[in-house]
Order: sequence, then C-alpha cells, then structure tokens
Amino acid sequence: MRKNISGIVVSLATFCAATVIDAQSMFRGDATHSGTFAGPAPRQFHRVKWKFPTGDRVISSPVFKDNVIYFGGDDGNVYAVDAATGRQIWKRATNGPVPATPAIADGTVYIGSYDGKFYAFNAQTGAMKWKFATNGERRFEAKGLHGMQPKDQTIADPFDIFLSSPVVANGAVYFGSGDGNLYALDSATGDLRWKFKTGDVVHASPALADGVLFFGSWDSYFYAVDAATGKEKWRFHGGEDPLIHNQVGFQSSPAVVNGTVYTGCRDSNLYALDAATGKEKWRFFNDLSWVITSPAVAERKVFFATSDSSLYHVVDANTGKPIVRQQGKAFMFSSPVVGGDVVFIGVLNGTLEARDSKTGDLLWDFQVEKSKQNSGWVLTGDRKFNVPFSFHSNWREAPLVATDQQIRIGGIYSSPLVVNGAVYFGSADGFLYAVE
Repeated sequence: MRKNISGIVVSLATFCAATVIDAQSMFRGDATHSGTFAGPAPRQFHRVKWKFPTGDRVISSPVFKDNVIYFGGDDGNVYAVDAATGRQIWKRATNGPVPATPAIADGTVYIGSYDGKFYAFNAQTGAMKWKFATNGERRFEAKGLHGMQPKDQTIADPFDIFLSSPVVANGAVYFGSGDGNLYALDSATGDLRWKFKTGDVVHASPALADGVLFFGSWDSYFYAVDAATGKEKWRFHGGEDPLIHNQVGFQSSPAVVNGTVYTGCRDSNLYALDAATGKEKWRFFNDLSWVITSPAVAERKVFFATSDSSLYHVVDANTGKPIVRQQGKAFMFSSPVVGGDVVFIGVLNGTLEARDSKTGDLLWDFQVEKSKQNSGWVLTGDRKFNVPFSFHSNWREAPLVATDQQIRIGGIYSSPLVVNGAVYFGSADGFLYAVE
C-alpha cells in the first residue's frame, strides 16, 4: 500500500504426529494456516442466518468448536456464541481491544488482547484459567510514516490493525507480540517456556509445521524457529523502506504446504520460501500494493489479494505464475478461505465476496447495512473508496480521521469461517454475521 499521503494519497503442525487442535478451531483452519475448509459452501446467497451485536468493531476472525463460535471484539470482550442461533453463551472482558483470533484446544480458549495480556479461558464457561503478561502491546510506528506530516513526528500505523493469533500443539501455545517477541507458553499453566526476540512488532500469526514455527516481523525479516527450543533455524530478509517506512514489514501470516512457506509482505511481494532452508523459490510483485492477506493454498494454487490495487489473485503454487487476476472494488486485508469450489474474502468497503475457485468470477456478495448507509460519503457509487475526498490532507490527524471513517463503514478485516454450509465473519460495524 504505497499510501504516500503527501500526494493525498500439507501436513498437520506437530513436532512428531502428536496432538494438534481441530481444523476449524484456530486462525486459518489449522496449524499450517492453509486457509481451506472441508464440507459444503454456498455458491448462492440465501439469507442472513443471524447477526450478533458487540460494542465495537469486530476485526477478529471467528473459530468453531463443538457447535460454538468463538471470537474477540474491539470492545475488549471475548465471546462464545451458539453457531446455530447466534445466542450468546458467555463473554469475558479484557482490558483492551481484542483484534486477535482465538485458538481452542483441550477445552480452553487462548487469545491475546491489546492490554498486553494473553488469556486462557474455559471454553464452556468462560472462566479464566490463567493469564500471562507480555512486555506490552503497541502498533508499528515510524517518523513520517506513509508520508504523513510532520515528517519528524513518530506516528503509530493505523493499518496495523490485527494482533497475532495463537497456534497450539503438544502442550504449548505460541503467539507474537507488539513487544517484538514470539512467545512459547505452557498451554496448561501459562508458564513461559521461551521467547524469541525480533527487531520490531510481531503481529503476524505463527504457522507450525514439522516442529518449526514460521512468522514475520515488522523488522523486515521472516523467521523459522524451532518450536521446542526457540532457536532460530533461518531468517529471510524482505524489503526495506527507510524513507517513509511504507514498503516494509511482514503483516501477513504464512501458510505452510508441502515444504513451502507462502507469505505476503508490505514490500508488495508474495513470497514462496523453502521451509527447510528459507531460500526463495519465487516472488510475485504487486506494484507497490501491500499483501496483508494471509494466502490460502489448495489444489496446487495460492489465493491472495492486495490493498491499494484491490486485486484478487490466484497463482501457481510451484512457480508463482498467474492463473487468475480479478479487479476488485476496494482494499482487501481479510484473508481468503477456500471452501469446496468457492473462495470467500472480506473487503474493506463492507462487503463479503464469494468467488469461483477456478475462474475467480464473482458468484455473489453481501454488503453490510453500515456500508449501504455510506456515512460521510466514504464510498463512491460503485463502492470504491473516495480517496481524494477522504484524504484531503496529509497533515497531523487528518489522514488518521480519514482512515477511521473508512473502517467505520463496516469494513471486513475478519477472515471468513466456513462451517456446515454457513459463512461466519466479523465486521467493523460491530456485528458478527452468519450467512448462507
């Protein structure tokens, strides 16, 4: 996202073949974050099954276990909701927004909050089992970020919107933090096993395969770390942008399939790296448009989307050669999921899209009511962002206000979940939706 506003501008993840949580009870479906779901997926839109209100935007992605949907809210709560009815089962408060996705294992909900704490709740009752204090949360920040003025002012990145989501396996829970660390905790007690220090914020979610954790940091490096010991195996250097700090940092979370790690980067590349060595296999450049989406991998294809250029891509998993390219209407930070022959992805204009997995053609879309209302004329008539109108100045708080206005029209940052023919997702309008 070259938002130089000065111009207004498939193996399961285990150490051996031991216990890993179920394939719909963590971010991106499983520990490898492949972004694929088994079972039927709606090729036609029929109805809103239910929608559940919260007190603030829902950036978190929902997960499913034993007919319950779990997710976090920016109102500071963690929720458990009946998947069939949308009825609240429990909610528990933290002391900060919760734009992370929970993981469910052994009757426990694991999730982090902007209050700098990582929580373990009883999945049935919501009772707290333990909490762990990191060294504190923060967003990525830099002077003159994205060309904002004054150029010597340190500015927190308004597009650093997610927190790292945990992965759980073999009695440990792993997650990144704004304090620059990747943590490994005992999943039963919350005791620290080890932590791995990077040079900046870690809000990407780690993937786990063959006893190795894969994740990126805002320090421009992508890491492979031994899950048992926390020792670095290799690192890969992405792009740098020392001038306006726009084209730097791994915000995308990786997918690991068949010995290859796929990850997006804010240097505008989608990378394919050898999981054993970190050697680059190929890269797909996106003309200065960020790849925030975490890629989905299915049928030897990689599915992802871009920010400013609003493009939906499908590329060959072995070569990176393009297969499908479809022009979307607005920025995409939500990660695509593949359910059968349908790909679902959220769009920041408040729309959920369903696309044919082979052709990329739009099958149907669903627009939230807040987006239809279009308060402040944030969107044009064809649902594109009215950038010249919103970003009328790059000084002081003006671009931050414009960004917040874009979010508040119901942008879908949440990655969809497909279960039993229904699609679940959150929206910045404050609702969690179930559609079919």
